Amino acid sequence: MSEDFRALFDLPREVTYLNCAYMGPLPTASVEAGMASYRQKAQPWNVKAPGDFFTGPDAMRAEAAKLFGGSPENVALVPSASYGLATAARNLTPEAGSEILVLKDQFPSNVYTWRVLADRTGATVRTVSRSANQSWTEAVMAAIGPRTSVLALPQVHWADGGSLDLETIAAEGRKHGAALVLDLTQSLGAKPFDVSAIDPDFAVAASYKWLLGPYTIGVMHIADRHLDGVPLEENWIARQGSEDFARLVDYADGYAPGARRFDMGERSGFQLVPAATASVKLLNSVGVGRIADTLRGTTSALADSVRALGVKDDVPDRADHYLCLSLPADAPADLAARLGASGVHVSQRGDRLRVTPHLYNDEDDVRRFADAMKAALR
Repeated sequence: MSEDFRALFDLPREVTYLNCAYMGPLPTASVEAGMASYRQKAQPWNVKAPGDFFTGPDAMRAEAAKLFGGSPENVALVPSASYGLATAARNLTPEAGSEILVLKDQFPSNVYTWRVLADRTGATVRTVSRSANQSWTEAVMAAIGPRTSVLALPQVHWADGGSLDLETIAAEGRKHGAALVLDLTQSLGAKPFDVSAIDPDFAVAASYKWLLGPYTIGVMHIADRHLDGVPLEENWIARQGSEDFARLVDYADGYAPGARRFDMGERSGFQLVPAATASVKLLNSVGVGRIADTLRGTTSALADSVRALGVKDDVPDRADHYLCLSLPADAPADLAARLGASGVHVSQRGDRLRVTPHLYNDEDDVRRFADAMKAALR
């Protein structure tokens, strides 16, 4: 890499952090932005109304829109992926007997929501599985049909790193009038996304993984066709005229423009929004395409470094930033813990080792990973 991205993070040299899919580290600039907001809250007379209540969220909205490839007017601020998915479910009405498609072993938040909606409407949740040599795209395409009402999918499967061709899937879903709801928590900011080409009804991403942001904040893209929908909650700042604090009790029936009606309560998030915005600004300054290209090389090097140990990189259509290695049958059940004791941090998901680097990882990290794996598997 031509830049020392590691210097932008508080990562000691003795730590090899390969677990961004679990939790992305806050860049140092984001930590400083968050701490500055805490210092401001210690002297609340320095929090200026109404301006400070609006400028921060709108800056975050603008930066997030670049990652989606869309307009800030379509971006809402949410506290979590589950909040965004619940918002989507509230605005969809699948017919009784229709099918809501999810993936096998999909992240729970993107399953429970649809079970509740199915119970309420009489629809059915259908779980799509893939064979060992089949991609998730192939499996989903085979499952879409006249009964499909909702495609509730990720861009990258959280457990195996398999990538979905969302543009192809979306086109097939539209033939049957299916809504497309996406959880991009494991991909936005690390894998290019083109909202105009994919055209999801709703797409949400939590901040704390690949967006390198804090917990309890995320972003959601809402298609134009749903901008007059029903928010999950009714909060004052999402209403027309909320900028005029002197007239807040002149209750307004109308909402603020664009996706703002879907914003979470207390969306000004003085201790969260500045840190989250700084992180997304960093991603945008590097460019998602460059990030994806860099991580493609890193994951390939990591996979190559342990291939002789019987560890396989065998997931069809694996996302470039996401390595899920199948382990030998005799691999220790506590492999991730053993690696952690050596200063190498990864996740273990079933019989797979999830190894997810970011820009801060370098050749030394690849070597330390390989050495720790050799020691743990011998």
